Amino acid sequence: MASSSATAAALVWFRRDLRLHDNPALWAAVRSGRPLVCAFIDDPDAVAQLAPGRASRWWLHHSLAALSRSIRQRGGQLVLRRGDTTSELVRLCGETGSSEVFWNRGDNPTRDSGDTALAARLADRGVKARGFASGTLFNPATHLNGSGKPYRVFTPFWKACLRAPEPSAALPAPDRLPGAAVTASDNLEDWSLRPQAPDWASGFSQDWEPGEDGALNRLEAFLANELADYPQSRDRPDEDGTSRLSPHLAWGEISPRTIWHTVRDHAERGGSFQGGEKFLSELGWRDFAIYLAHHFGSLRDENFNRQFDHFPWRSNPAGLDAWKRGQTGIPIVDAGMRQLWTTGWMHNRVRMITASFLIKHLGVHWRDGMAWFEDTLVDADLNVNAASWQWVAGSGADAAPYFRIFNPVTQGERFDPQGLYVHRWVPELTGLSGKAVHAPWTRPANELIAAGISLGQTYPAPVTDLKTGREQALDAYQTMKARAAETPEAASLETALGN
Repeated sequence: MASSSATAAALVWFRRDLRLHDNPALWAAVRSGRPLVCAFIDDPDAVAQLAPGRASRWWLHHSLAALSRSIRQRGGQLVLRRGDTTSELVRLCGETGSSEVFWNRGDNPTRDSGDTALAARLADRGVKARGFASGTLFNPATHLNGSGKPYRVFTPFWKACLRAPEPSAALPAPDRLPGAAVTASDNLEDWSLRPQAPDWASGFSQDWEPGEDGALNRLEAFLANELADYPQSRDRPDEDGTSRLSPHLAWGEISPRTIWHTVRDHAERGGSFQGGEKFLSELGWRDFAIYLAHHFGSLRDENFNRQFDHFPWRSNPAGLDAWKRGQTGIPIVDAGMRQLWTTGWMHNRVRMITASFLIKHLGVHWRDGMAWFEDTLVDADLNVNAASWQWVAGSGADAAPYFRIFNPVTQGERFDPQGLYVHRWVPELTGLSGKAVHAPWTRPANELIAAGISLGQTYPAPVTDLKTGREQALDAYQTMKARAAETPEAASLETALGN
C-alpha cells in the first residue's frame, strides 16, 4: 500500500549491492508506492582505504552497465553522480523532491559511522533515512560467546550461527520500478573506470561476466558442475573446483541469502549435501570477517594480536617487486601472481601460498601484500582481504600460528601434482613436469638444458633460499616475542587475548 506521501519520490542509493534480487532497500522503496530515483555515487574523495582498486573499478564499470540495463528494462533509470556522497545525495533529494532515502547499510566500521552522519544531515533537511541489512547471512551484533563477548575463533562462531534461525528467505526482484521524472546523470564512460593505455585488463572479460545475471549464471553452473566435488577439489588450483562467486559477492551482485537458500534447495532436490555444507561454511568465513570488523574495528590498520606490533619486518623492495611481477623463481608463487595480473583473480589455496611466501620467506609486512591484492583483485573485499592476510601472518583472529610456514614447493607438489597450474601460467617451465616443475633449481643441468630452461635467463633463480627464509622468519618471530615480553602494555594485551 502506498504511504500517505506517495507523490514524493523515494531515492534508492545503490552501493556494494548492485542487484535487484534480494535487495531490501529497493524492495522497501518499491513497497512505499512512490516513484523511484535509483542512484549510484562514485566518490573519488572518499577515504582512500575504502576506494576500490583498479581491477575492482574495471568490474564496477561493467556491473553498473548491467544494473542500468536491468533497471531500464523495468521502467526506471540509474542515475550516476560523481562527487562527495553526502552532498550528491542532498542535491539529488532537492532535484527530485525525494523525502526518503533507502539504502543497505555498509559492512565496514568506517562506512557505518559515515551512514550515521549522513542520516543526520538528511534529517536536518527533512529527509528520512532508511537503512537495511543485506550483506551477511547472520546479524553480526547478535552472536556472542558464553561470557557475552564476541567470538575470536571461527568454529564456535559458525556453530552459534548454525544454531540460530536460518537466514530469512531471499526477496524477489521487483517486476517494475516506477521511475520518477528523468534526472540528469553522468555518462558511465566519462568516469574512465576501465584502463585505457595500456589496457592491462584486456583479458578479464574472457573469464568474467560482471553483473547480476552473471552471478546467477555462475551459481547455477557451480551447483551443476563443481559442488559435488567441492570438499576435495577446492584446494586444487589445477582444477576448476571453486565457485568463482567472490567478485559477484564483493560488489553485491548476489546476496549471501540467495546463495544460502539456493544451495540448501539444491541439496534437498538430491544435490550434494556434503559439498553444500562445506561451501556454506566457506561463505561463513566471509560473515566472520565482517563480524570481526563489527566488533573489533577494521583489521586493515592494526594487528588483531597486538604482539605483532613488535614484529621486525624487513625492508625488501626488490623481493616485493619480484613477487608482484611473478618473477620470484618459485613456480607456484609466480603462477599465482601471474594469474592474478592476467585475470584479476587467484585461486584461494594459491593466495595462501603467495601470501605466506611474501610475509615469511621475504619478511615483507602483510599490509604491503594486502594493498597489492586490493588493487589487483576484481573480488577485493576490504574485510575479507584484511582478515585473510592477518590470518596468514599469524596476527589475526583464529590465525594460523606464525611458525606455520608454508613450503611452496611442498604445497605445489601436493595441490598441483602434475604441474598443470604452473604450466598454464609459467610457460617457461613446460619442459618440466610433476614434482620437477615445482623446484627447477634442484634439477640436474642436463635436464634443464633438455627442457630449454636457463635459470637466471629464461626463468629467474629463486629470490631467496627457502631454508634460509624460513630460519629468518622463525628468528624474527622470537625477536617479536622477546620485545613483547619487555613491554607491559603488550603483556597485558597478550593476557586479555588469551594467548
